Amino acid sequence: QVQLVESGGGLVKVGGSLKVSCVASGFIFRTYGMGWFRQAPGKEREFVAGITWDGGYTQYADAVKGRFTISRDNSENSLYLQMTGLKPEDTGVYYCARTVSTFATRGRDYDYWGQGTQVTVSS
Repeated sequence: QVQLVESGGGLVKVGGSLKVSCVASGFIFRTYGMGWFRQAPGKEREFVAGITWDGGYTQYADAVKGRFTISRDNSENSLYLQMTGLKPEDTGVYYCARTVSTFATRGRDYDYWGQGTQVTVSS
């Protein structure tokens, strides 16, 4: 069955960096677009970054542009999100997800989700 398992979250100070990872199994990872979303307490889930199956195209939410980098290693069935210049508003649970489209920014276009990893940025 399809599984997405995130890891790498934690507590980091303002201005710090963190890299979260997602390992995929149960499907042919290299043929799917992938994305990262996050959800802060009391807020709706929001798109953070997306990447096409081959990594040839990426897109970021305005709030993270220039600070976050999405990447993937198809040989390792892995998706990554490198986060730098972290701010308190980046705090939340980060989810990786698989899209049925080539690329997507809407949550409804994603069909499988991981369990999430907590990122907390302290001021």
